[in-house]
Amino acid sequence: MYKLVLLSLLALTPLAANATIGPGDDSFSPEKGLDLSRSFEVQRQAIFKALADGETYREIPSQDRQTVKESLDRISGLLGDAQNADQLPEATRVEVFNEQERVNTLLTKAREDSRLVCTREKKVGSHRTTNSCKTVAERRRDMEESQNALRRNMRVACVPGVSCPGI
Repeated sequence: MYKLVLLSLLALTPLAANATIGPGDDSFSPEKGLDLSRSFEVQRQAIFKALADGETYREIPSQDRQTVKESLDRISGLLGDAQNADQLPEATRVEVFNEQERVNTLLTKAREDSRLVCTREKKVGSHRTTNSCKTVAERRRDMEESQNALRRNMRVACVPGVSCPGI
């Protein structure tokens, strides 16, 4: 019974190929990414605002930030006055969807890197626990720096002519 209801609901939902680009009340959602089935201009302005707020995409590199802005401008130019993705020629539609994927990929990665992770840690020599909050990107950089420091120390500790562990 459940499968029958699910299949009937799927049959009634509109296909993504009929996505409208015109005005709507749906704004950009970082969790969903750029979606051309909703108003493009509203989402474009929301993305520019999120890029400028310094919080949502705090870890996005300036080069990727510029790529997102250029892709959004390119999509806007390609869409022109079209109200529906089906109104565009096939080559233009492909280019628009490629730019959409580029934007979504960059923003999804940047948003994941900007996610704040807090841990409770006991400092060495203390019995008190403290909260330590860092973004995913900061944690990754700290890990890479500590691994590089260990590698440098291994090279210094090895004496020529004597076997070095792990080398």
